This record gives sequence, structure tokens and C-alpha cells, in this order.
Amino acid sequence: MMDEELKKRLAADPDGLVTYEYIANHIGDIDDIMSDLVDNMIKVDHNGQFSVSAARYLHAIDAMKYAVSVNRLIAAAIEKDRERAYIGRLLPDIWGADYHEKVESLSASDDNFRRIYKRLFPTGI
Repeated sequence: MMDEELKKRLAADPDGLVTYEYIANHIGDIDDIMSDLVDNMIKVDHNGQFSVSAARYLHAIDAMKYAVSVNRLIAAAIEKDRERAYIGRLLPDIWGADYHEKVESLSASDDNFRRIYKRLFPTGI
């Protein structure tokens, strides 16, 4: 559980950058509060920018270990990034540069992939 001072500081985060920086600067020491950090990121990041960055970062650090957090961040970013300014980076960074060759199987097996792909390419590639 997050201590009260950290909770207050992160609750005042205007856009998610402070939370993202905290995650990046304390990775390896925050696994026990990662769920709280993700909750805060989802709450304060209004356009999905830092949720996408945090998802990409955690996936690059350890995709298996942080899979639950990454999935939650991606789902939140899909909802918040209405302009599709950030979620496009998730396709190659999470599902690989060759994601376009695996669209059918990824769409069938991963709801977040399907939602992003459908939003970015409503008529297909």
C-alpha cells in the first residue's frame, strides 16, 4: 500500500507525468504498489498519453511480470485517447513490428489489440 505522502503527491498529478516518472525512477522497488500506481495513472491521465508510455515502458521491462498492469493501462488509454494520438504506438511496441501480418489471430485472441486496430483502421489496412 502506498504511503500517504506519496498518495497525496501522485493524486495532485495533473496529467500522469509525475506518476509515469515515479514508475520509471523506482522500477524494481514498487512491485508491491504497482496496482495503486496504475490506478492513479488511470485516474489522472485524461488523454491516455502517459498511460500509453507507461504500458510501453512496463512491457519493455518485463512483459510477463507486468502483463496485468500493461493490459489495464492499455484499456484505459483506448478509452481516453479519442483523437488516436497515442494508441497507435502500442501496436508495434506491444504486439511487434509485424502485427499487421497477424491481425486476424491477434484480433481473435486479444481484446485490447482488436479495439485499437478497429479504432485506427475501421476499414482494415
